[in-house]
Amino acid sequence: MATCWQGLWAYRSYLIVLLLPILLLPLPILIPTKEAYCAYSIILMALFWCTEALPLPVTALFPIILYPMMGIMDASEVCIEYFKDSNILFVGGLLMAIAVEHWNLHKRIALRVLLIIGVRPALLLLGFMLVTAFLSMWISNTATTAMMVPIAHAVLEQLHNTSKDVEEGSDNPTFELQEGSPQKDVTKLDKGQAHPALPASSESTVWQKREQLRFSQGMSLCVCYSASIGGIATLTGTTPNLVLQGQVNALFPKNGNVVNFASWFGFAFPTMAILLLLSWLWLQILFLGFNFRKNFGFGGQAKERERAAFHVIQKEHKQLGPMTFAEEAVSVLFIILVVLWFTREPGFFLGWGNLAFPDKDGNSMASDGTVAIFIGIILFLVPSKIPGLTQDPNKPGRLKAPPALLNWKTVNEKMPWNIVLLLGGGFALAKGSEKSGLSGWLGDKLTPLQNVPSPAIAFILCLLIATFTECTSNVATTTLFLPILASMAQAICLHPLYVMLPCTLAASLAFMLPVATPPNAIVFSFGGLKVSDMARAGFLLNIIGVLVITLAINSWSFPIFNLHTFPSWAYSNTTANCMAIQTNITTTPSP
Repeated sequence: MATCWQGLWAYRSYLIVLLLPILLLPLPILIPTKEAYCAYSIILMALFWCTEALPLPVTALFPIILYPMMGIMDASEVCIEYFKDSNILFVGGLLMAIAVEHWNLHKRIALRVLLIIGVRPALLLLGFMLVTAFLSMWISNTATTAMMVPIAHAVLEQLHNTSKDVEEGSDNPTFELQEGSPQKDVTKLDKGQAHPALPASSESTVWQKREQLRFSQGMSLCVCYSASIGGIATLTGTTPNLVLQGQVNALFPKNGNVVNFASWFGFAFPTMAILLLLSWLWLQILFLGFNFRKNFGFGGQAKERERAAFHVIQKEHKQLGPMTFAEEAVSVLFIILVVLWFTREPGFFLGWGNLAFPDKDGNSMASDGTVAIFIGIILFLVPSKIPGLTQDPNKPGRLKAPPALLNWKTVNEKMPWNIVLLLGGGFALAKGSEKSGLSGWLGDKLTPLQNVPSPAIAFILCLLIATFTECTSNVATTTLFLPILASMAQAICLHPLYVMLPCTLAASLAFMLPVATPPNAIVFSFGGLKVSDMARAGFLLNIIGVLVITLAINSWSFPIFNLHTFPSWAYSNTTANCMAIQTNITTTPSP
């Protein structure tokens, strides 16, 4: 019997793929409508995404097969959804990220900031969190974590090695964490005579190892958490942000590009900054304790003879050598890219897109994706060394031009093409639910929520998404929920972005489990952490994240996205009552 169960478990992926479509067949058979057909497709894809019976991008291709067969959309219409403007922005942004990684510019930035901030326990945590969050705003969270964790562990190793000096009589305040160290009473040398309290010395060593383990755990978690937090700050920082932009453009084509790089940054960057600060305080309390004076190195012992951590970082930084022409060129192009993104169509003044490339309504015809691809192409044109002719080492006597900043081989190896397909599958799902009428049907069923206060709706939905994303891909989570949330908002006359924005941010709050995000998995694989450690730290961090997002959506997001009114671009057949309500409000005379 045990062998039978083991065989079923071994073939579980095959069984899920074969049985799920059959088990769900009663839905389209008993209810032969387009809405039911679309619901069948979405439920099937959701279950495949949750179980990962098939690779996520393979499941994302299902609409190309199911929608034409079920009469929901033409194949040509479905395929267009897989390479929309948001996909182009994703590809263009990653071209710059790959160039930054390829020339080690991200490592130079990280080490330089750590040298500036310092090596005290609390400052070391803060330094790693700031660097990781900043880098994950521009390059992938996974790449940032993979780079920062080895640096963190190298610093910790030196701290742990030099802390042994304390037992020999030399204080090392670099690694003083909390309670007064028993070593100072037990193992202190006095003119060559040691105190004979051996059991106390042994107890001191155990205490020190426990403190070192706690600090190591805090350092590891601060890297993976800040990678996830930093990604929410920019539109290209993490994939769910681009899913939101694509869904908004697909569901509300007349929205006037309401979600762009500048508007998103204005909303998400303060949210990220507050959440990062609170996360730092929470991790400091959890792993370093409440003695903030000692954590920051105030009122401590005699001056430190050697700062082991500082020397490790300094050595790593020196090994990079002086800044090369390639790094300087990538830095300049990166700054140009960010400036062009911010000034294209900022909203509070006319951007270069409005002035140079306006459409008939004065809106910019160039998008953020246009800018990203423009800079991306330049990366293939600019040489990596100061232009000049050099000898080809493989072919003596022949001259050779320096290689470009980027080449296609590097891009092909590092570009996550699976995410491009996953994004496209999400956009196809949203379009199919609109075309089939499923969105309207869902909206009608969700109208009772009109009596619930909107802040309560946003808070509950954020909690739901934050819980769901712990065991499901954050891209799949936003892909599945955002069309439903848009329909709900239309049905209850609520600005769609009021629920879509916070739920998109909440999809990045995957802090509790190693399998929740690749950064968590990378940190967990380095050892020193138990699942219970991550769950304990991540649980309260999830709650803090939801509260910060709720604050953001009910305060500074209102003027940025004009959330206090129901927008004209969100009207549909299901929102005729909203128009009637607003008409009555404007025509009813005041008493």
